Amino acid sequence: MSLKRKDPEAEAGKSGDRGRRKKARGDGGEGRYVPPPTKRRAGVSFGDEHFSETESYIENGLRKVRPYYFDFETYCKGRWVGKSLLDVFSKEFRSEPVEYYRRAARAGRLRLNEDTVQDLSVVLKDNDFLRNTVHRHEPPVTAQPLHLLAESEDIVVVDKPSSLPVHPCGRFRHNTVIFILGKEHNMKELHTIHRLDRLTSGVLMFAKTPEVSKKMAELVRERKVEKEYVCRVCGEFPEEMVTCEEPILVVSYKIGVCRVHPKGKTSKTVFQRLSYNGKSSVVKCFPHTGRTHQIRVHLQYLGHPIVNDPIYNTEAWGPNRGKKGEINMTNEELLRTLIEEHKSKQSLDILDVGEDDLLVLNSGQSEDGCPCPPSASGTEDPACTRQDKDVSLAKDAEEVAIKNPSDADMEGKGHGLVDPLCGECKIIRPDPSPKDLVMYLHALRYRGEGFDYSTKLPEWAKDNWIE
Repeated sequence: MSLKRKDPEAEAGKSGDRGRRKKARGDGGEGRYVPPPTKRRAGVSFGDEHFSETESYIENGLRKVRPYYFDFETYCKGRWVGKSLLDVFSKEFRSEPVEYYRRAARAGRLRLNEDTVQDLSVVLKDNDFLRNTVHRHEPPVTAQPLHLLAESEDIVVVDKPSSLPVHPCGRFRHNTVIFILGKEHNMKELHTIHRLDRLTSGVLMFAKTPEVSKKMAELVRERKVEKEYVCRVCGEFPEEMVTCEEPILVVSYKIGVCRVHPKGKTSKTVFQRLSYNGKSSVVKCFPHTGRTHQIRVHLQYLGHPIVNDPIYNTEAWGPNRGKKGEINMTNEELLRTLIEEHKSKQSLDILDVGEDDLLVLNSGQSEDGCPCPPSASGTEDPACTRQDKDVSLAKDAEEVAIKNPSDADMEGKGHGLVDPLCGECKIIRPDPSPKDLVMYLHALRYRGEGFDYSTKLPEWAKDNWIE
């Protein structure tokens, strides 16, 4: 969906006018008029008003984004109907204490059907429209530039760096391929044909029209596109061709964790060893299906996980790190173990999980399904469980309803601004090493009828590479 960022001060003025016409809501929700929902354009579209929200800069080999204010909008979820705002915030969004939400409401930072709400006892109704402005922080990505591989009147093809998400998802918006192409290369209104994991680099195709996007997506879905990936894995991979057809089950859409399981979906990957240096092997991968993390999961099952895979090559999977599917844990236990391991390493950003997400995961609440079409590539982006969360308050309602404070309320913090109610502003995080944001998995070639796009081998995949 398309979201237009509104000027907080102008909107505050509008809400002030409304406030003079009818007082801020404090009637507990009874007798409230709820306007009918307006039709919202499907798809994701971004323009200059979105690109101007903030700016990026390079520091310590990382591409960073200055914290910025952003409007989030959502219609009332079905499970919220009949509950008060306070009940929803305290039960579902517990990353902040209840007092925080009361302070935010008193400050006029939450709007219901475009009217400010100062009393959280308001009971939500079907079609209620919530809007809040959050102080948004994005994790850094590597400073590697996007390389344009090809462009025609129909297609744009880039060599995506590792650590950069394809489109806005989770905590990422400006540090995404779509935003960088739009803002820095004036390539707007692009349509995704396939996706890659955030940590995966390589060939990434976009269509310039919906018609071309649909045609290309059908080719990928019908397996008429040949895909080649290259990776570096642990140990000595067999010299002969290896085919893995183990079914893959999604353990968590929230953080994109999968495992081999009899109840999983049919999957097939063919592997071919290119070289072995005594410690690790360079392997070509040919995914015939497009399951989430398919290449990574199959390599783990074979006992040769990707050397620096932060999910599938960790001790959380047991002493054999998931080889032959021997995990001996329930899905819930596996998730808990993975999260605890990354918490101890202070690397939750690798999973695109915040402390607020942990509350949901640990409480056993169900996750909303991903509205995005399934990926046709061998490695779809698992972070995309709620298409940028532009369409949901889920993650961001925890930071609820922050209006744009005056300059007097803000202090400089590095290259950004500090918001007095933003919990993230109070945390000083050490920069990750650019090396830690690179995983040795690369989409080397996409070929089909009438097209053939490829990149050079990454440095880590060359015969003379030394770790």
